[in-house]
Amino acid sequence: MQALFEVILPVFIVIGFGYLAVWKGLFSDNATDALMKFAQTFAVPCLLFRGIATLDIGDKFNFNLLSSFYGGAVSCFIIGILVARYVFKRDMQDAVAIGFCCLFSNSLLLGIPITERAYGADALEWNYAIIAMHSPFCYAIGITAMELVRAENRHPRFLVPKVLKAMFRNPLIIGITCGLFVNLSGLTLPGPLKEAIDMMIRCAVPAALFGLGGILVRYKPEGDLRIILFVCCMSLIMHPGIAWVLGHLQHLGTNETRSLILTASMAPGINAYLFANMYGRARRVAASSVFLATGASILTIWGWLSVLP
Repeated sequence: MQALFEVILPVFIVIGFGYLAVWKGLFSDNATDALMKFAQTFAVPCLLFRGIATLDIGDKFNFNLLSSFYGGAVSCFIIGILVARYVFKRDMQDAVAIGFCCLFSNSLLLGIPITERAYGADALEWNYAIIAMHSPFCYAIGITAMELVRAENRHPRFLVPKVLKAMFRNPLIIGITCGLFVNLSGLTLPGPLKEAIDMMIRCAVPAALFGLGGILVRYKPEGDLRIILFVCCMSLIMHPGIAWVLGHLQHLGTNETRSLILTASMAPGINAYLFANMYGRARRVAASSVFLATGASILTIWGWLSVLP
C-alpha cells in the first residue's frame, strides 16, 4: 500500500490534474497541444540527451537487459498481430497497428518518474539504457512491418530510406543521437549550456505528465472492447511477464530487473496512437487502449512493485 501512495499516485495525480483541467475547460485543447509539443520536442529530448550523454555505456548497455526487454516487446508485437488477424479478423494493416500498441510501452513519461520515485535517481541509468533504443527500435519494426504489408512488391532499397527518414525526424531520437555523440566523443558541455539543459530537464516530466492527462480527454473508450482489453493485457501483464522470465534466465541483477520490469509494465504510449493515426489504421483501438491501459496501470504497476525484489 505504501508504494501505491508514495510512488504511483503522485505521478497519476499530475496526469489527473491535466485531465481535469482540460475536461472542465480550464485548459484549452490548443494549450494542451502546445504544452505537449514543448515537452516532446524540447524538454524531454533534453532529458534524454543528458541521461544518455552521462551514461556509462560500457556498464549499462547490458545485452542481457536489452534482450530481455526487447525480446518481450517483439514477442508481444508478433502475438498482437497474429491475434488481431486470426482471432479478431482484422486486416493485416489493422493488425500491424494493433501489434504496435502491444509493442510500444510508455517507457519515458511513466517509466522514468515511477522508477525514480520507487528506487531513486541512480536507478534510472538502466532505464536510459532501454530508452536509448526504444523509439528507434520500435519505429523501425513498426514502420518496416507496415510498409511491407502495404507494398508487398516494393524493393527493399525504397523501404530503408523511408524508415530512416521517419525515425530521424523524431525529436526524441535526435536527443538520444546527440547524447550518444557527446558520450562517445568525450566532449564536455560548457557550464552555462549544461545549466540551461538542466533547467529544461526539471520541467520535462511534470509538463509531459500534465499534457498527457489533457491528451487523454480526447480518447474516449468506444467500441472494439474485446480487442482493446486484449491490448491492455499484453502491455500491462504479458510484456513484463515475458521480460521477467527472460531476465531470470539470463541472471539479471536486482537493479537491472527493477528497471526492466517497471519499464516493460507501462501502458502503451501516445506514440501507439500516433503510429495508428499516421497510417489511418485501428485508430479507435489505439486511442482507447492508451486511455484504458493508462488508468489500469495504477493497479498493475502496484502489483509489479509488490513482487519486485
